[in-house]
Amino acid sequence: MSSSPVAMVCRALISVNFLVGGVAATGQEPATLPDAPSASQTQPGASSVVQGKQRNLPSKNHILWIIPNYRSDENPAEIKPLMPLEKMKVALDDSFDPSAFLVAGIFAGLSMTQKQYSSFGTGAPGFGKYYGGAFADQAIGNIMTEGLFPVALHQDPRYFVKGTGGFWKRTGYAISREVITRGDDGRNHFNTSELAGNAAAAGISNLYYPAADRSLGNTANKWGQQIALDTFFNVAKEFWPDVRNRLFRH
Repeated sequence: MSSSPVAMVCRALISVNFLVGGVAATGQEPATLPDAPSASQTQPGASSVVQGKQRNLPSKNHILWIIPNYRSDENPAEIKPLMPLEKMKVALDDSFDPSAFLVAGIFAGLSMTQKQYSSFGTGAPGFGKYYGGAFADQAIGNIMTEGLFPVALHQDPRYFVKGTGGFWKRTGYAISREVITRGDDGRNHFNTSELAGNAAAAGISNLYYPAADRSLGNTANKWGQQIALDTFFNVAKEFWPDVRNRLFRH
């Protein structure tokens, strides 16, 4: 393998930082939009036009229309603790959203290209095994880190967008959310749900990956890969509202 998945994620994180930085910076410029029309100024049929435009706007629950984003909260000023069933719903929405099946296919393809599990074989049968493993990794990781562990530890699985401050300050905040999370009591907690939850998911994966790959080192490597990916996605969650607002004025 010429490049480890962790190294690839780190390079992607740096690239996205520079890509999004320009958007975030320009998004902080003062807006020069005209005043909103009053009810008496609204033209007949205007509401239907607005509704039509809203239907074409990208969903807040997906980043770039593909990556599930149900755990992101863009309005931290109105935070209410989630009930246990609500936490499980976040985990299940992230795991079984239609786009999650596509994301699993992307990761399966990357793993197959790198021949991470050579005993899976090649061709369609091999890809099927890679896909099953990738989807299971994704779903079990979400259920552990967004559902079961947050319920047991009274921690909030959501990512609360900072939305203000300089680019690097916001990036640092996004990265820090891997080790710091909000508790149901409103205080900052060590993010045991994320770190221990992903460790549990990596351990469970030994049940369905080839016996030859069931080692402490491989399990630790899988845990590290997931932490790196989640860190990358935290940065994406932080700046997706800026990108969306800049591109769609939403």
